[in-house]
Amino acid sequence: MKRFTRRGLCLAALALAFAPALQAQSAWPTKPVRIVVPFAPGGTTDILARALAPELSRAFGQQFVVDNKPGAGGNVGAAEVARAAPDGYTLLMGTVGTHGINVSLYGKLPYDPQKDFAPVTLVAGVPNVLVMNPAKAAEYKIETVPDLIRYAKAHPGKLNMASSGNGTSIHLAGELFKTMTGTYMVHFPYRGSAPAVTDLIGGQMDLMFDNLPSSMPHIKAGKLKALAVTSASRSEALPDVPTIAEAGPLKGYEASSWFGLLAPAGTSADIVNRLQQETAKALANPAIKERLQSQGAIPSGNTPAEFARLIDSEIKKWAAVVKASGAKVD
Repeated sequence: MKRFTRRGLCLAALALAFAPALQAQSAWPTKPVRIVVPFAPGGTTDILARALAPELSRAFGQQFVVDNKPGAGGNVGAAEVARAAPDGYTLLMGTVGTHGINVSLYGKLPYDPQKDFAPVTLVAGVPNVLVMNPAKAAEYKIETVPDLIRYAKAHPGKLNMASSGNGTSIHLAGELFKTMTGTYMVHFPYRGSAPAVTDLIGGQMDLMFDNLPSSMPHIKAGKLKALAVTSASRSEALPDVPTIAEAGPLKGYEASSWFGLLAPAGTSADIVNRLQQETAKALANPAIKERLQSQGAIPSGNTPAEFARLIDSEIKKWAAVVKASGAKVD
C-alpha cells in the first residue's frame, strides 16, 4: 500500500485549493464582456471599440459589448472601470486624454492612470485634423492655416473652438495651437466628438481639432473643410492636406491621439495576455486593418509592457504641454 508523506498531502491540498481558480481563469470568459467607451457614440473612441468588439466576440465565443459612459473629458467612464472587479469582464477603451493628459489637466482625478489599470494593448494611433465649417471658412475668407492665424489675431475671441471634452487631445491640440500662435479662440467642450462635429457641421461652431476617423466621412462629403493634420507627417488617408507644422508654419507642432484597451489593476496576466493576442490578431486582419487605415487610424496591437511604457512617456509629454498652455480644469 502506497504511503503519503505529510509534504505530499500538503501539496495535494494546495493543488485542490487552487484548482477552481485555475479552472475559472482558463474558462474566461463565461459571460459577456463590457468595453466602456468614456465618450458619446460616434467619435473615434467609439468607432475603434465597435470595430474591435465583434472580432473579440468571435475569438472568445462571448459577446463583447460597447457601453458609452461619457463625461468630464473621459474621467467618468475611466473611473468606473478603475473601480470595477479585476475579473476580465469590464474593460476600458482608454485614450491619450484619460491616460496621458487628464492627470496634469485636472486638479483632482478620480483614478490613477497607471496604478489603477492593467494596460492590455495600444489599439491605434490617430492624427487629429484641423477642420472648419465650410460656410464659416468662406465667410471669414480662411483657406489655409496662415489665413486662420491672421483672422484669429485680428478678431480675438470671435472664433468658437469645439472639442470632445476638457482634457482630450482634441482640446489640447487647440490649446497648443493657441499658445504657439498667440491667438485666442473660445473653447466649447462637448461630451464626445460626435455631438461637437454635429454642431460644427450645423454652423454653431467654427472649427475643431478633431480625431481624423470621426471627421473623415464629413471631409469626404464636403461637410467639413480640412486645413491641416496635427501629426508630424502627413496622413496617408489625406495625403494632400499639409501638417500644421508645415502649413503654419509652426515648427515643432505635433498633437496626435492614441486609443488603447485597459483592464482594472489586478486582472490576471493570463486574461490580459489573451486579450492582447486576440486584439493584435484582429488588428492584423487585412479587412480590419484597411478599414481603420482608410479612416486615418494606424493599427497597433503592441504588448502590455510596450503600452505601459507609452502611457508613462505620454504623461510626461503632455504635462509639459498642459503647463505651457496654462489649461486647467478644477
